[in-house]
Amino acid sequence: MDRRIREHAEVLVDWSAQIEASDDVVLAVGEGTHDLAVATAELVGERGANLVATYAADELQRAYLRGHDGNFDANPAHELALVENADVYLALGGGRNTSALADVDAERRTAYAQATEAIREARLSTDWVKTVHPTRSLAQQAGMAYEEYQDFVYDATLRDWEALAAEMERLKEILDEGSEVRLVSADTDLTMSIEGRTAVNSAASVAYDSHNLPSGEVFTAPYDTEGEVCFDVPMTIRGERVNNVSLTFEDGEVVDVSADQNASVIEEIVDTDDGARRLGELGIGMNRGIDRFTDNILFDEKMGDTVHLALGRAYDANLPADESGNDSAVHVDLITDVSDESRLVVDGEVVQRNGRFRWEDGFEE
Repeated sequence: MDRRIREHAEVLVDWSAQIEASDDVVLAVGEGTHDLAVATAELVGERGANLVATYAADELQRAYLRGHDGNFDANPAHELALVENADVYLALGGGRNTSALADVDAERRTAYAQATEAIREARLSTDWVKTVHPTRSLAQQAGMAYEEYQDFVYDATLRDWEALAAEMERLKEILDEGSEVRLVSADTDLTMSIEGRTAVNSAASVAYDSHNLPSGEVFTAPYDTEGEVCFDVPMTIRGERVNNVSLTFEDGEVVDVSADQNASVIEEIVDTDDGARRLGELGIGMNRGIDRFTDNILFDEKMGDTVHLALGRAYDANLPADESGNDSAVHVDLITDVSDESRLVVDGEVVQRNGRFRWEDGFEE
C-alpha cells in the first residue's frame, strides 16, 4: 500500500475528525476507496472508537432513485437513527463514474433531497469530515494521468495544516470585523453584507468548524446580495457540465440565470425552494497546494486565486446563536477565478487583488 494512504488516514482520523476512545463512528465508503477505508478503519480501532461502515456508491444510489416511484418516505427511521447516534461521520469519496447520476430525473433528485433533509441535518450535527481517495475516474475527470493525480491529491491533503491555519486566521479576522464585501472582475460586480457573521477558518479540522479534507479556505454567510457575478470555472453539477454561469441578484435573490452550457441545471437548483435563490456561503480559497482545476469541488473551491459562492443553505458556524440564516435543501458551490483583473474589497479596503492577499509578496495597492 502506498505509504501516503496511511498518512491520509492519519490526518483524517487525528487532525480532521479528532477521533477519541469510545466515539461512535460511521464510515461511508465510496466504491473506489477500499484502501483508504481499510487504513482508516485500522486507525479508528487503534483509537478505541466504535465503527459502523456503510457502502456509499453513486451507481447504487442511481439504481435506487431510478427504481423508486418518487414518493419517498420522509427521513426513514433506521437511517435517521444511525446518524443521530453517531459522534463522527466520515465520508470517503471516489467512484468508478463521476457522472453516474446524470440520467436520474431532476424532479426525483429534488424530491429525495427534500425527503431526507432531517438526515442531512443530523449528519451535519456530528463531527463530520468529507475526503477523497484518488481514483482513476477522478483522474480522468481532472484530465490527468492516474499517478499524476495521486501526487496532486496528496500535495493538497498532506499539508502543514497548523501553519496554513495561522495564515488563514488573518483573513478570518478581516471578515469578522467587516460589514460589506464587494467582488469585482471583468464580468462581476457583486456586493454582499457580512455584518454580524462569523467567518470560519477552514483548516481541515472539526476544531476549526472545518469539515473537508483537503480544505484551505475562509468562508462566511453573506446576505443582502446585489449585482451580477460570473462563474468562469467549468464544473460538473448533478452529472452535467456547466460553464460560464452568470447570476443576477436583486434584493438578495437570484432573478436571472444564464450559462454557456446547461443553464437548466442551475435553474433546476434555484427552483428547489425559496432558500435556493439566496446565497448561503462566500468562500475564499487559500490552499496553494492545489495548483489546477480538476472539476472536483472539494479541491477546486479551496484553490488559491479563487472565490466561490454557494446557492442555498448557510452553515450554523457562521451565524449568531439566535439566527437561523438561509435555509434550503441544497448547498451548491460555484467558482470564479480571481487570478487576473479582479479585486476583493472589504469595507472599502482591497484585501486581495489578482489573487494575491495584501500580506503576500506581489500584492499591488
